[in-house]
Amino acid sequence: MLPDRTDPCGRTPRHALTALLALALPLGAAAQPDAPPTLTACAEIGASSDRLACYDKLAGRATAPTEPVAQLPVPGAAATPAPVAPSTSLLAPTNGALADAVSAKPETGLMSKFWELDAADKRGIFNFVGYQPNYVLPIHVTTHINRAPQSPTQAAVLQPDYRREEAKFQLSLRTKLVQDLPLIGGDFWVAFTQQAMWQIYNGADSKPFRNTDYQPEAIYVLPTAPALRALPFGWQWRYTQVGLAHQSNGQSDPLSRSWNRVYVAGGFDRGPWSFTARYNQRLNEDLATDNNPDLVSYRGRGEFQLNWAQGLHTASLLYRTSLRNANYGALQAEWTYPIYRDQPNGLRWFVQLFRGYGETLTDYNFRQTSLGAGVTFLQF
Repeated sequence: MLPDRTDPCGRTPRHALTALLALALPLGAAAQPDAPPTLTACAEIGASSDRLACYDKLAGRATAPTEPVAQLPVPGAAATPAPVAPSTSLLAPTNGALADAVSAKPETGLMSKFWELDAADKRGIFNFVGYQPNYVLPIHVTTHINRAPQSPTQAAVLQPDYRREEAKFQLSLRTKLVQDLPLIGGDFWVAFTQQAMWQIYNGADSKPFRNTDYQPEAIYVLPTAPALRALPFGWQWRYTQVGLAHQSNGQSDPLSRSWNRVYVAGGFDRGPWSFTARYNQRLNEDLATDNNPDLVSYRGRGEFQLNWAQGLHTASLLYRTSLRNANYGALQAEWTYPIYRDQPNGLRWFVQLFRGYGETLTDYNFRQTSLGAGVTFLQF
């Protein structure tokens, strides 16, 4: 092999050829605007991926087009980029805030879940669940205590020196006995509710129970056909209900109070709102054995209840009316909030305000205002 020749400057012909090519390529690129880039231009590119693509183009190799990353639009977001949410935001929750963010969404279908109206909500028979609110109110204060309960057929009975401060609790359960009979979707339930007033702060009288009411019920619930559900303003008629109930305070004469009734009710909902309307028809008794013949005139024949459940809060307003005289009946407001925010179906704070007649069956014709605070449990 012959040795490379060198020019006076010490360069070999191979180096000279490379230099000539480097000079010739820019000239060709100037003459042909669409020609590939030069070696020098490629070498000056900083990014390795772009520099490699330049060499591939110079060598005549096709490069796969790079797909741009699609910027997915956020529903309801502005056209300009939004700032990144801080870690305390619901968009990036920490320390258990995720549960709060999820539960902050409006609840829908609560009425269907409560009464198992839709096929997807059916849970079978003999499952015991809550009915009326289950609560313990260690603090319950009333404006007046009924010192001498009486009725048109029962003489007044002087009561002990009860205090206005007491405790109140209620236990209410129900279970389904028959499902999808006799009509498709129709369910037969039985329920039991017990409410008590406990003079827990009355040590002088050995902390007696001032009143206890018992109420067993039989209930038939029929879901509304989908074609008939739609109502104005987005409301839906969800079910029709018929029931038979007995309520008694378990006392003997002259303190005995009781009544039997049949009722028909309808349930309606709209998003986080639900509404129940009920009409009670008392079953007649012989006047000689009726302990409270005027009960419905005070306690009321109609019941209307509005419920709201959104996020972690729930609230309800119950109005009982005689449908004849607005001076009678009662209003009851309730509010709840979970004690542990990540367990909304567990223990909840509970506040109850009552004003009117019939907070207890013994007091059906006694007017008072009371306020109670405590906890509720055993959600449905």
